[in-house]
Amino acid sequence: MTYDITALRSHFPALSAGIAHFDGPGGTQTPRPVIQAIADALAQPLSNRGHGVPGERNAETIVVEARRALADLLGADPAGVVFGRSATQLTYDFSRTLARTWSPGDEVIVTRLDHDANIRPWAQAAERAGAVVRWADFDPSTGELTPDDIRAVLSERTRLVAVTAASNLIGTRPAITEISALAHGVGALTYVDGVHYAAHALVDVERLGADFFVCSPYKFFGPHHGVLAARPELLETLRPDKLLPSTDAVPERFELGTLPYEFLAGTRAAVDFLTGLDASADGTRRQRLSAAFSALEGHEHTLRTQIDKGLSSLPGVRIHSRAADRTPTVLLTLEGADTTDAYRFLAEHGVHAPSGSFYAIEASRRLGLGDSGGLRIGLAPYNSAEDVDRLLTGLDEFLAH
Repeated sequence: MTYDITALRSHFPALSAGIAHFDGPGGTQTPRPVIQAIADALAQPLSNRGHGVPGERNAETIVVEARRALADLLGADPAGVVFGRSATQLTYDFSRTLARTWSPGDEVIVTRLDHDANIRPWAQAAERAGAVVRWADFDPSTGELTPDDIRAVLSERTRLVAVTAASNLIGTRPAITEISALAHGVGALTYVDGVHYAAHALVDVERLGADFFVCSPYKFFGPHHGVLAARPELLETLRPDKLLPSTDAVPERFELGTLPYEFLAGTRAAVDFLTGLDASADGTRRQRLSAAFSALEGHEHTLRTQIDKGLSSLPGVRIHSRAADRTPTVLLTLEGADTTDAYRFLAEHGVHAPSGSFYAIEASRRLGLGDSGGLRIGLAPYNSAEDVDRLLTGLDEFLAH
């Protein structure tokens, strides 16, 4: 297993600006192969999908290859990979479609831990359908959301459980496999927000038991759009609003309008770039991705340990990321200081660690942080030990000034 951080960083032109980026949970920087793939897609003949002229064939190839790449990344069936403008848009679309199957008195579970994009669409759809929203809580002292927290609000009337695979605010990774089993035990579906999770762990939608799994390629080196994976046979049962002449085939029936072919080409390139994070790995793309994420998790664990140790020596730092299983994402507040001021101070010193609630508004409130949240330190694959040193030095200087 090899992880060459110097070689990896050389592929990111944005890093030449000298910024130490700890804003990975909000979106990663882009490597040259992804940039080139987008440019190449736009430079060649490109038309609506088909099999006649070169532009049609190029578009068709891009879409087919992107579905295969995402299927390899997510452990999914390519025929169940749906592309959309964003994870939020996809969730809204599917919430409206699924709500047509709900009746007054049915129940939908959302959690206080989730990003609002996996809460509000379901709450709003439930209200329109006359369904009841049940809230699963998490322990603010530990950051843990357990299967028991879901069990406490689960019933025979539950139709859907919407839950995050990893909190974008504090990194908590709930036991999705067990939660899915609980949901399926009462005949409910699971809709899993994997936007933050997919950037740090190899996804296996079958193992997770996720009926729907949504993620965003721009969190793992790709362009800005959304991806949803589900079983094709489940998608066949759903009837979304669509234009009359548009295809009714799955998964295309859920993709409204012409797809962003250049972005899909970039996403395929992003998956291939991830595949090479462990340069010593061989085998199928899925096998190489497994090795790559093992190497990535080792690298990020080392840096997270460095961060945790450094923060523990700083006065007045309160850590809110405490779950036993979590991503390398740390939310902190500062005694007697505003984290927005800390964010600005760090930015002036070439370190980007933003402050806020990052749309996880319910989680921020449950933690007692109101709508303001805290300073979020989020690792990405290109972060280095030197980046961490700059972050810790900057925080130390801010607290001392």
